Amino acid sequence: MIRGEKIGLRARLESDVPVLHAELYDDVATRSRADSRPWRPISPGSDHSPFAVAGPSDQAACFSVVELDSQGLAGEALLWGIDTHNRTAHLGIALRPAFRGRGLSGDVLHVLCEYGFAVRGLQRLQIETLTDNAPMLAAATRAGFTREGTLRHSAWVYGAFADEAVLGLLASEWVRP
Repeated sequence: MIRGEKIGLRARLESDVPVLHAELYDDVATRSRADSRPWRPISPGSDHSPFAVAGPSDQAACFSVVELDSQGLAGEALLWGIDTHNRTAHLGIALRPAFRGRGLSGDVLHVLCEYGFAVRGLQRLQIETLTDNAPMLAAATRAGFTREGTLRHSAWVYGAFADEAVLGLLASEWVRP
């Protein structure tokens, strides 16, 4: 487990899958804001579940987020689109509703950055989020990310197009907490 101040990132367990699937995937309106792929009905036990436990991959690192005080499963975090040639990756986080608004997102981002920069040796990490996702934009800014631009009407979100913000952080800019 990689630990921050409030959270730890650990390997996903089979017992995490039904909880994450029920709270982060089956909420269609919320999931459509977090994933560029269209929502479709998927059983939590399916290999196609976005939370299915998979073996190690060079292209992605998927974690379960655990709140250290309660040891409760708080959500998921991942590095995806890992490009070992250009040493870049994208970050994603999703917290269960009961764990939102508790200041955990910033800590999750710090720990993901530590994993990406210190463990994986990447040189750039990037976040894409909807421009109206104020909590994520604030957490990313606090973690040192710079808003680099806006992709206009680049996301189809539950019946309408939405703008996405692109934020980046370079290894040379990263400050360990």
